[in-house]
Amino acid sequence: MSIVDLYESSKHRNNVAHFSAIVNIAMVDGDLNKNEEALVSRFARKLDITEAEYEEIMKNSKKYPVVPQLRSDDRLERLLDLFKIIYADHRIDDSERKLILKYAIQLGFSHDTAEEIITKTVKVFSGKIDIDQYKSMLKIL
Repeated sequence: MSIVDLYESSKHRNNVAHFSAIVNIAMVDGDLNKNEEALVSRFARKLDITEAEYEEIMKNSKKYPVVPQLRSDDRLERLLDLFKIIYADHRIDDSERKLILKYAIQLGFSHDTAEEIITKTVKVFSGKIDIDQYKSMLKIL
């Protein structure tokens, strides 16, 4: 097996684990609604999840552990994906917030950093920020 094959295999395993986390977050408050189903299907395509993997993950989304990400940008991208699925129903509940905090820490953020990122991201997704807060988050004058 070549280095490229090993990299691709590792990348796919990482994507399978991430897809499993997406499904787990989507199902934390019960069955998937139509918006969640559509997003889950889109993520499956984006992450190159096979039909067999899809079926297996839908049966047991807790089977795959979260894979820590070395790069901060990769961690943030994974968190953003999770927030997209959480906000498919336009709100976040306590069980979703607890689970995304757990995932953020497993992805490699410290507890305090994870809390800060989640708090800010909830404000953005819920539309509860003003222009000054938005510019501050983006570090713009």
